Amino acid sequence: MSKNIAVFFGGVSGENEISIITGTMACNLLKRAGCAVLPVYITQSGDFLCGDNLADIKNYSGGKIPLSPRACFAKGGIYVLSKRGKPKKYLPVYCALNCCHGGWGEGGGISGLCLAMSIPLASAGAFESSALIDKYLTKILMKGLGVPTVEYLYLRDTGGATDVKDFPVMVKPARLGSSIGVVKADNTAQLTDALQAAFALDTAVLVERYISDRREINCAAYFADGKIVTSPCEEVFGGDILSYDDKYSDSGKRVFPAHIPQQQQEYIRSVTAKVYSALCMRGIVRFDFIIEGEKVYLSEINTVPGSLSHYLLSGNFKEFENILSSLISQAVEDDKNIGSKMLVNTGIINNFVSNACKIK
Repeated sequence: MSKNIAVFFGGVSGENEISIITGTMACNLLKRAGCAVLPVYITQSGDFLCGDNLADIKNYSGGKIPLSPRACFAKGGIYVLSKRGKPKKYLPVYCALNCCHGGWGEGGGISGLCLAMSIPLASAGAFESSALIDKYLTKILMKGLGVPTVEYLYLRDTGGATDVKDFPVMVKPARLGSSIGVVKADNTAQLTDALQAAFALDTAVLVERYISDRREINCAAYFADGKIVTSPCEEVFGGDILSYDDKYSDSGKRVFPAHIPQQQQEYIRSVTAKVYSALCMRGIVRFDFIIEGEKVYLSEINTVPGSLSHYLLSGNFKEFENILSSLISQAVEDDKNIGSKMLVNTGIINNFVSNACKIK
């Protein structure tokens, strides 16, 4: 495969740095698989940059942004811009991969951009991205699908704190990932502080019942070659919450495959496949569950999981290269299928006289 694969990463998000890790990993794996890769880094200020040097993670050390030309998009590809901001070179894109964590990058922006520009995308689509980045909308969707979630209260301002009667609780910004802003509150004073901090980061907040005796289980899925593939389950460990450091600084512990009853593992994988199928998902998606005794709750759904969940789906990077290649092939096939559908023109405009829409 030698056609251009655009890899999006970074973004206007607090998870920009984590996205650099995922994006540069994907770039280099695709290069090793023989692909022509176009790294597209999105800065926290929203600039799109495109250049080979963006695939080297060393170039971001010390918070630096590598010097690369800005880019913009046209149908079917990317324009690299001159220093004056004028289109300099057009690069056709065969397929794109979204490695943006959080923000509008994961929340449907990249999916919508690729859809509008007729670029096949080997990642989650616009609907599931924009809906599932929101923990509140996720709960609404899961209720419709009959999938249990933890009891919660949805707040748009701090005034709702008086409705919380039972402690402890978990406070979660509705649209942030990587445990950013997630705090356990044991009393009203802690809840007030946690809500103020959460509302400084987001416009809406969930307050969930805290489950002390819990197990946190992850399962990933993707669609390729006409079928849904689910991973074995993983158990992750942290303190009161699975923090940012637990996830990314090797302070957390993981057990893979998880040491849980076979019946629970089968249930989690079946729910993962059920939701993935019902929402017509694409790309690699990670589903996070909580086990409380014999009860299993779906906690969150990540449409751009950290490191693309390669550690759940493959035994080594060579196997994961093959998965990425399969996802690209599936995306191109899906795009051809969509493009083959008819567009209807009714001719209704012919019923209007020439001055019908003029305003006097």
